[in-house]
Amino acid sequence: MGPLNGYTVIELAGIGPAPMGGMVLADMGAEVIRIDRASGASHLMMKDVSARGKKSVVLNLKQPAGIETLLRMIENADVLIDPYRPGVCEKLGIGPEVCQQRNPKLVFARMTGWGQDGPLAQAAGHDINYISITGALFAMGHKDEKPVPPLNLVGDMGGGGMLLVNGVLAALLEAANSGKGQVIDVAMVDGAAQLMWMFHGFQAMGLWDASQREVNMLDGGSHYYGTYECADGQYVSIGSIEPQFYALLMELAELPEEDFGDQNNAARWPEMKLKLEAVFKRKTQAQWCELMEGTDVCFAPVLSFMDAPAHPANVARGTYIEVDGITQPAPAPRFSRTPSSVRHGGHDSGQDTDAVLAAMGFAEKEIEELKRSGAIA
Repeated sequence: MGPLNGYTVIELAGIGPAPMGGMVLADMGAEVIRIDRASGASHLMMKDVSARGKKSVVLNLKQPAGIETLLRMIENADVLIDPYRPGVCEKLGIGPEVCQQRNPKLVFARMTGWGQDGPLAQAAGHDINYISITGALFAMGHKDEKPVPPLNLVGDMGGGGMLLVNGVLAALLEAANSGKGQVIDVAMVDGAAQLMWMFHGFQAMGLWDASQREVNMLDGGSHYYGTYECADGQYVSIGSIEPQFYALLMELAELPEEDFGDQNNAARWPEMKLKLEAVFKRKTQAQWCELMEGTDVCFAPVLSFMDAPAHPANVARGTYIEVDGITQPAPAPRFSRTPSSVRHGGHDSGQDTDAVLAAMGFAEKEIEELKRSGAIA
């Protein structure tokens, strides 16, 4: 059983970072109950990796009986995850004040892009917008070309889902001491800004030029931190930042001192990058792996996420698992005494409605009446 065994999380169905946060909490052993909409029931949920380990209850939150059912469930919960725009829960009658009247220890975690207040709070947005106003998107891409979106990893997942989990765990620790819950304002723009901490420091030290792309050490500007095409059209990555790692790169790739010896002369980086491109095209990806993988060059092949599960290091670590025929990342981090696990794959919408309500004290007659009224499904 995971470290969160015994905790109950109610997750109002949403997309992106809120379901990811719920997935991580479920992997850690919490009982996560996803509240699905009656109109949104879909068998696709069974293939949604973020639905793994969660139970599904369908409630009609447009009916008073549906709202009352949720509030009774909240009496038995430790956490509520709210993925809606600011004010939506209040309009439904399930805002923090109402919920915490029913359960004073409830942690009410609100997941939004722009935050609960401010001039953009009510505006629609997506990951690409949230990382735009933090400087993260501007910093990614080639020089003199448009910025390149890093999938939706920086805003949604790193700045959103992971920050949500972090906040929930901290609030649960505090509630164990105080006996009181609280509201967490988790904003993806805040999380993306936090992820940029290192570059603010580099800029202050004079080690970064925030006005440009692909001219700095970690943004593809340096020749020793980037990706290179091989003879077979595949790619490898190197990150030979430290002098001793760079020296090993020069040795194994047989780089001449006169061409590559001045590692941190930024004026020569474009020239050295071109020469290094020619060097890596002399061998296939597999040949470079045989020569460099496992050394201190800081080297790895560039794999698609479909190929990644077969890499020997990932196989040895069990980094990926298969659940209901779907290959997916294994739970992380790893606990020595209370390991996380995936108890089951995604459940269909409403699959657990009866069982969950019965476990929370609803009588069989109550459940049947709620079904007849359309409050549950």
